[in-house]
Amino acid sequence: MTTVLMYTLGVVLFVVGVAVSIGLHEVGHMVPAKKFGVKVTQYFIGFGRTLWSRRRDETEYGVKAIPLGGYVKLVGMLPPGPRDASGEEPLRLRKSNTGMFTQIISDARAAEYELVEPGDEDRLFYKLPWWKKVIVMAGGPMVNLVIAFLLFSGVFMLYGVPQATTTVDTVSACVVPASEGGRACAADDPVSPAKEAGLLPGDKILEFNGVEVTSWDQLVGLIRDNAAGDATIVYERDGEVLTATTNTTVSPRERLDENGEPLEEYVEVGFLGVTQRTALVKQGPAFAVAEMGRMTWRTVTYLGELPVRVWDVAKAAVGLQERDREGPMSVVGAGRVAGEMASTHESPLTDRLASLLMLLGGVNLFVGMFNFVPLLPLDGGHIAGALYEAVRRGLAKLFRRPDPGYFDVAKLLPVAYVMAGAIFVMSMVLIYADIVVPIRL
Repeated sequence: MTTVLMYTLGVVLFVVGVAVSIGLHEVGHMVPAKKFGVKVTQYFIGFGRTLWSRRRDETEYGVKAIPLGGYVKLVGMLPPGPRDASGEEPLRLRKSNTGMFTQIISDARAAEYELVEPGDEDRLFYKLPWWKKVIVMAGGPMVNLVIAFLLFSGVFMLYGVPQATTTVDTVSACVVPASEGGRACAADDPVSPAKEAGLLPGDKILEFNGVEVTSWDQLVGLIRDNAAGDATIVYERDGEVLTATTNTTVSPRERLDENGEPLEEYVEVGFLGVTQRTALVKQGPAFAVAEMGRMTWRTVTYLGELPVRVWDVAKAAVGLQERDREGPMSVVGAGRVAGEMASTHESPLTDRLASLLMLLGGVNLFVGMFNFVPLLPLDGGHIAGALYEAVRRGLAKLFRRPDPGYFDVAKLLPVAYVMAGAIFVMSMVLIYADIVVPIRL
């Protein structure tokens, strides 16, 4: 019963955290829009049927049934259309349209200007200077990035980051090739050099072959480079400094990249037979900033691979391959992971809370960066349109040409509908996969 309650609590906390993040994302759009005089008629969290709403001044605030998003209605997102012969831009549409896309654009303009009342002509979003448009549209995803930074920083600085120490956690009883890792020792497996040397869990390694050991990564490098050579190890046990001698043995181990991460290939290197003990180390602001930068870059790279990764998830969902634990998942899958994190009794409560905060921070980081993709209907599409408008009008002014006017974002609506369809399909694939082949801790 306790496990079920903790699982439910984890899911609820995650859903509330996502809902709050969505609400703050939309606040990031609404506040600067109102500051710049744009008419804002609606602020809603969720989609579907309205559960609650209240009007304050000209804006209706509310909550809808499906908490998977939110929106702020900024009046005048689309220009009214081509200028007439007089050079003005009247708030009316062309009566004759040809083609499906033309009709789509026309209908979108008509819906946009149903909310325009007399006196609103100077309160339309599209009439803002380009830099104000950028601020309004970037405000939402920037809020997500700030939330992610605050969550990550809080965990790094108050809880700590697991870091490898130079203290031994386990000692291998024998030498098992990395390609056969996980199996028990066989009768013909040689005893590990660490066991022969008498090392025990809890021993803190101070020197290896006369070199002072300052980090576990350094020790790994010294052992691997030692091949089958002699090894003199100075270590501390219960406050006493001791020395052991042995010979490292050559064993196939995974090749490491420049960051010390294992690659899927094996090389003959020196092997001792110890694993490191990790400890939580609280970090400072500089670490938080650097780590945020690293994770942001990884997210950008991940976004470039997203279609391929979703395709792999689709194949896993129909049983064609195993699902990648590092692959994408939907909010349904993330909620399930949150529940598993909260109900893992093997971990202290502080560890579980830190994991939930990191998960929520990761969701905010992804949502923030995803919204910067320069395609409608994402915020980045409007930002790209504003920047294009700035360049186009700037060049016209530089070369003393007629002002080309505001960029007509409505022309990109076909792209927006295709992009929205792609997002919907990817979301459905991920939700289905998270139900039939979920990622588990």
